[in-house]
Amino acid sequence: ADIAASTIPAILYLPGVFLGFAIILTIKLRKSPFDISTSHHAHQEIVKGITTEFSGSTLGRIEIAHWYENVFLLGFVYLFFAWSPVIGIIAIAVTYFAEIFVDNATARVRWQAMLKSGWIAAVIAIINLAILAYMMIGGA
Repeated sequence: ADIAASTIPAILYLPGVFLGFAIILTIKLRKSPFDISTSHHAHQEIVKGITTEFSGSTLGRIEIAHWYENVFLLGFVYLFFAWSPVIGIIAIAVTYFAEIFVDNATARVRWQAMLKSGWIAAVIAIINLAILAYMMIGGA
């Protein structure tokens, strides 16, 4: 409640949570290096992932759902910068273009690397929350 009512942007309170979310966002947006399904040898899924076998209206619904998910997740980015709508929209654009850069600059990896990245994101966020809790109790 203190963070939500504060005039200080949430990104200053929660930079580790934002960094962890950006790592997870790469996974959720299905960008490289995490754009292959969980199969060990995904030869058939290199082309288009699990939607290779779909066509027509079913593929259209899947693509619309994927873009709905993208907008929903980028809305969470906005929440870190909600004190200024212009800066929030700029942060969304910068985050999305950073995801596109990561997508184009990295190669695909195995799904085990995705799990390691998830744990790294979780540890970063937990450390950030622990520091924030310490500061709220009165340690700093």
